[in-house]
Amino acid sequence: MTSQPATTVLWRPTGPKELDLVREPAWCAWPPRLPEQSIFYPVLNEDYAVRIARDWNVRHDGAGFVTRFEVESEFLGRYPIQQAGGQTILKLWVPAEELDDFNAHMVGDFQVVHEFR
Repeated sequence: MTSQPATTVLWRPTGPKELDLVREPAWCAWPPRLPEQSIFYPVLNEDYAVRIARDWNVRHDGAGFVTRFEVESEFLGRYPIQQAGGQTILKLWVPAEELDDFNAHMVGDFQVVHEFR
């Protein structure tokens, strides 16, 4: 009997362009960052992701989405939690050059859990 690794649920607020790129590899990997995007920022709570998608992505992209996904908890230990303001504004900073490794430790597929227009 093989046990599954422990996972941590993460959220990613995103606009329609990034969401289209996520659909390309069958909902199982985040796309490479653009040259000006040196860090990938998944967030640790749904409320913070909703605020970004609703208040920032809609204004800048016309739509905002919140995705939910899981990553092996042990792997995430290499990324200290970053607090970017209030107690619930928590995210991870994944260097762009480590995104392939990050994707390899994801478990399951993405789910779009909120959509704002």
